[in-house]
Amino acid sequence: MFYIRVFCNDMRIEWSQTSEVSSTLLSAYARHILVIFEEKFSADLPFADVFAAKLQRAGLTAADLKDKPITLELAEGTLVSLCQLDATASTFAMATALRAAVKPLLAEHPERIALAVYAKKQAPQFARLAAYVALVNAQALPVLKQKPAGQKLREIGVFGVADIAWAEEVSALAAGNTVCRALTMTPPNMLTPALYRQCLQSMASEKGWQYAEWDTDALRQLGAGAFVAVAQGSEPQDAAIVKLSYRHPQAEKTLALVGKGICFDTGGHNLKSAKYMQGMHQDMNGSAVAVGVLQAISAQQLPINVDCWLALAQNHIGPNAYKQNDVITALNGMSIEIVHTDAEGRMILADTLTLASRDKPDVMIDYATLTGSMQTALGSRMSGIVANQAVLAQQMVEAGAVSGERVVAFPYAEDYDSELDSDIADIKQCTMDSDADHMLAARFLGKFIEGDVAWCHIDLSSYSHKEGLGAVASEVNGFGVALTLQWLQTFMADKVR
Repeated sequence: MFYIRVFCNDMRIEWSQTSEVSSTLLSAYARHILVIFEEKFSADLPFADVFAAKLQRAGLTAADLKDKPITLELAEGTLVSLCQLDATASTFAMATALRAAVKPLLAEHPERIALAVYAKKQAPQFARLAAYVALVNAQALPVLKQKPAGQKLREIGVFGVADIAWAEEVSALAAGNTVCRALTMTPPNMLTPALYRQCLQSMASEKGWQYAEWDTDALRQLGAGAFVAVAQGSEPQDAAIVKLSYRHPQAEKTLALVGKGICFDTGGHNLKSAKYMQGMHQDMNGSAVAVGVLQAISAQQLPINVDCWLALAQNHIGPNAYKQNDVITALNGMSIEIVHTDAEGRMILADTLTLASRDKPDVMIDYATLTGSMQTALGSRMSGIVANQAVLAQQMVEAGAVSGERVVAFPYAEDYDSELDSDIADIKQCTMDSDADHMLAARFLGKFIEGDVAWCHIDLSSYSHKEGLGAVASEVNGFGVALTLQWLQTFMADKVR
C-alpha cells in the first residue's frame, strides 16, 4: 500500500564535497544553487557581478538580504538563491531564513542542488543546517491527487567546507522527520490502529527492530483499565499498545519513548464540533514523533537501547464508549473518575507509561498532542515540556535552542494535585475548567510512572503551524524529532541525574 512504501523506504541521497567555491564550479555541478554568506558583500562572492547588478536595479543593498533572500536567474538557465546569515542569530532564525531561500529551488524539483558556503568560522555550522533544510523539504509526503510527481532530489554537493562528516546524521534526521510527517498526514481511513500496527510490523521487520503488542483483550486481562476505557467505544476493537525495541551491543543506557497514538478523536460522548474535529486524524502525532526518533537512531546505529511504546486507539462514540462519571481502574491500581471523555490522551498514556516504567529505563520521554491549554499558553510556534527532574528540563530547553525546535519548561508542581482530588476515586482524570490543564495533565501522568525514572513530557502544541516552522516548510512539521536527537547527544555523554 501507498503509506507502507512511503514509511519503510529510507531516502537515498548522494553527497559530495569540496572546500573550493567559485561560480564556475557551481554552475558546472548544478542548475539549482544555494549560496550562503555571512560577511558583507564581496567581489569574491559567487555570481557577485550578477548579484550586484540585481541589487542596483532593485534599489537594494546586500544588507537587505538579512530580511529576505534574493534569487538570480542566470543566462544559461541556472537558478541561484542567495541567503545572508547572521552567526549570532538563533538556530531557529537561521533555519527559517534558509527555508525561505531554498523554497524557489525546490519548487522546480531538482535532482541535484549545490550548497555553497562563503563564510569563515561558521562555514561548517551553516553547511550542516542548510543541508538539512534542503533535504527535509525535498521529501515526498502523502498526497493522493491524480497528478504527476516531480523528480526526486538525489544529489547534494557542498562547496566551501573541508568536511561533511555530518552527512549521515543529517540524512537520518531528515528521514526521521519525514516518517513522522508522513504518518501524521495519512488519512484516517488509511491509518486505523489495525493498519498502523501492520505498518509498524513492516518497519520492524525491515529495520531489525523487535516487535511486541498488547491488544485490547490482553490489556483487559492485565488490568489496563484506563487504556481499555477509551478503546472500548470503537469498532472494530483494533486498539493496542505496541512496543518497538532497538538494541545495540555497545549500549550502556536505555531510553524509553512513549507516544500518544489516537488515530481519530471524535471526543467521545463529549463530542467535538465539526470545527474542532477537523484534523483529528493527526491526534496520533505523538506516536509518529516517537517512531521518527527511533528511525533516526536506528539509521545511525547509535550505541543506545531504545524501547518505543505506542498507544494506538481511536476515541469514538458508541454504546460501549466510556462516559462522564465512570470510575475505572488503571494498570497501577489507581481508580480514576472520568470527568471529560475528550481527555482521552492522558488515559491511554497512563497505562502505557506504567508499562514502560516497569522496564526501568534510564530516561523516559512521552510525546502527545495533549492539551488545548498548552496551545493557548504558547501558540503553535513552540511546544511545552514538563519534567520530573530540573536538570532534564534544562537539558531539553537547551536542546531546543540548538536544534531550532524551541520548548518552554513548565514546573512540575505538587500543589496542582489538589485540583485532581476526587470524592469517589483516587484521582480525577481532569477538571471541567481549561485553566492550567497542561499542568494538571502532567501531574496526572506522573502518578502512573512506577519507580524512580527520569521523565519528560512533551505537549506538542507546535506540531502543526500554517506557514511551516523553523527548518520545515510543511504545516505538519515533525516537531520533536530534531529536538530529541539533539538532546540525545547530552544523554549519551552524561548521566541525567
